[in-house]
Amino acid sequence: MAAASCRNHYRDFKLPFCLISRGEKMHLKTYWTFVFVVLTLSRCLADDDHEMEEFLKREYSLFKPYQGVGSSGSSHWELMGDVMVTTDQVRLTPDMQSRQGAVWSRFPCHLKDWEMQVHFKIHGQGKKNLNGDGLAIWYTKERMQKGPVFGNMDNFTGLGVFVDTYPNEEKYIEAQKKRYTPRTQRIFPFVLAMVGNGSISYDHERDGRPTELGGCNAMVRNLKHDTFLFIRYVRRRLTVMIDIDGQHEWRDCLDIPGVRLPQGYYFGASALTGDLSDNHDIISLKLYQLTVLRSQKEQEEEKEDVITIPSVDNMELIRLGQSEEGMSGIAIFFTVLFSILGCIFLIVIGLVVYSHWNESRRKRFY
Repeated sequence: MAAASCRNHYRDFKLPFCLISRGEKMHLKTYWTFVFVVLTLSRCLADDDHEMEEFLKREYSLFKPYQGVGSSGSSHWELMGDVMVTTDQVRLTPDMQSRQGAVWSRFPCHLKDWEMQVHFKIHGQGKKNLNGDGLAIWYTKERMQKGPVFGNMDNFTGLGVFVDTYPNEEKYIEAQKKRYTPRTQRIFPFVLAMVGNGSISYDHERDGRPTELGGCNAMVRNLKHDTFLFIRYVRRRLTVMIDIDGQHEWRDCLDIPGVRLPQGYYFGASALTGDLSDNHDIISLKLYQLTVLRSQKEQEEEKEDVITIPSVDNMELIRLGQSEEGMSGIAIFFTVLFSILGCIFLIVIGLVVYSHWNESRRKRFY
């Protein structure tokens, strides 16, 4: 496809030569400038097309009619907890209290660069903020472990991307007698990502805020159209996008460089309900292998720097930026105003002191 497109580009470039040979009038300098620009643009587009190609990996994918799902040894995906498979979806939890379910790949994934597209649905009878708790997509060292983190174990090793539908942190803020600012307040449901190394705990009371890499609000409940989650890991860069508006367009959620994930971990999906509940459905999980061109230097660096423990570069800076409470517009206005007034006051005081000193200095000469 790309080769054919490239051939078409160069085939089109022959046309101006034919026109010149037939005596068509074209300024030679203008012509070569035009050819140079077109070649440059086509080369850039060709590089973009060739830079990344994707291939569906069926052994790590889950979609209708869900033939590779079950407890048999030949199945690709294993079920756990209250999960139920129907002809239309894999229901991780029903709209009932205190349920949890999960589906896990049986085979570890050894792909260096990959992309996961998740088709999911969250719906139920509960009204806004009277539903919970959410679902998670996993790429972890452990598998088939029940726990409090959206149906998976705490202190996990690997990547978790969460669709959190209930704001637990509001109770924490009230207990601390604090208030949200426009910058720190979240709108739920909320999508966030976390990387764990086996010793980092997910803070349920604060909805994972202390350890999150980033996130975005995503109004995904009780929608009539399809909802999708996009997770890409390329060149140690994690990108998460969502398609929830029914427009078939991806919207940016987070993009974090320096994410180090080992190969050989397992993909999975899980969900959890507590006092509040929802139906958490997975319609499909499609994993694509991405072929990315790397320079010789990049290949050598990756061979030397083998990843064995999940980590994130500059995680301290990310946490610092998230822990700082942002100021509202009014607070910023008054801060700037009082700063200016303070500077003016200091200048006036300085002028008064200088004038008194200068006056006393003159009197000494009389």
